[in-house]
Amino acid sequence: MSNSTRSTPPTSTTQAKPGEYLDQAKGVRQGEELDLTRLQPWLADTLQLDAQVSPSITQYAGGASNWTYCLAYPDQSIILRRAPQGTKAKGAHDMGREFTLQQALKPVYPLVPDMLGHSSDISIIGTEFYVMEKLNGIIPRSNLPKGLQLSSAQVTTLCTNALDSLIALHQVDYKAANLTNLAKGTGYVQRQIDGWCARYRKAKTWNVPAATGVMDWLQANIPAQETICLTHNDFRFDNLVLAQDDPTRIIGVLDWELATLGDPLMDLGNTLAYWVQADDDFIARSTRRQPTHLPGMLTRAEVIEYYAQKTGTDVSHFAFYEVYGLFRLAAIVMQIYYRYHHKQTRNPAFKHLWFFTHYLLYRCNKIIKKANR
Repeated sequence: MSNSTRSTPPTSTTQAKPGEYLDQAKGVRQGEELDLTRLQPWLADTLQLDAQVSPSITQYAGGASNWTYCLAYPDQSIILRRAPQGTKAKGAHDMGREFTLQQALKPVYPLVPDMLGHSSDISIIGTEFYVMEKLNGIIPRSNLPKGLQLSSAQVTTLCTNALDSLIALHQVDYKAANLTNLAKGTGYVQRQIDGWCARYRKAKTWNVPAATGVMDWLQANIPAQETICLTHNDFRFDNLVLAQDDPTRIIGVLDWELATLGDPLMDLGNTLAYWVQADDDFIARSTRRQPTHLPGMLTRAEVIEYYAQKTGTDVSHFAFYEVYGLFRLAAIVMQIYYRYHHKQTRNPAFKHLWFFTHYLLYRCNKIIKKANR
């Protein structure tokens, strides 16, 4: 897979010095330190490392979901993933599932990092965890790294290579990869609609719409047919790793926490919910968390068309999947805002998420109105 993506040679503006533009972890956040007392002997035994050599530990930004650390040794670096502290929803942050999935997927989808070891012994660091290969590359977050400039043609190549990586995942023979037990599969679409409607209702606060019209429309327009395949469910540019010598080439896909057996068009709908394009309104542009605004990036409509052409999929009723993706994001936003509203967190970044929920539902209703014409 990693060798099949199209490649556009870097221009002089993308010629990088060794290590330049590579994604780097930062200092460990207070209260999220790793205790090496039992971890270091486990690592030494599992990975055949020198138990007398302690790694240098840094942590990646984020932390709303699983915590991710870089453990640097003199001759190699590895990644450790663990669940966050505190009470978690049933089935969430399942490190064993995430590890096993990637281990089974690696032989048929090479963009997955190598899995190195897993432990369910919570006495080691206080929770289940696993370690994996560190992929050295560029991670495109809200913007490309400072100084890295891609031409419009290169951006188009990056975009289509990313979509090809998603398509390749959807085309994996999950039965041959022994992943049939990953999830229920059949009935996925109905379960998702039921589940996200219930989550929205549970998280709703007084200052957001009831969204009854959107939920009723989704229930009434569930497609008669569904396709079951491997889905990532958080496929965004900031979960991709790009080659340093050619930033249009995808060398890794990260964060498989939400991966399951699902419907490919729902996976694409989830991706497009985060896809902010250059001509979007101010509100959408203010929420952008990936460089989908760059000249050369496909628009959402072009993404749908590209996916249809590459896979032969009928997308004539894609409005359902687009509304689903936006409504799902609205429910996620409400779950976060609910915590702020009820003073379970004082993070000021969450203060105005109620307004963003209004906006996402406005987008849903706009698509529904057009689809009902």
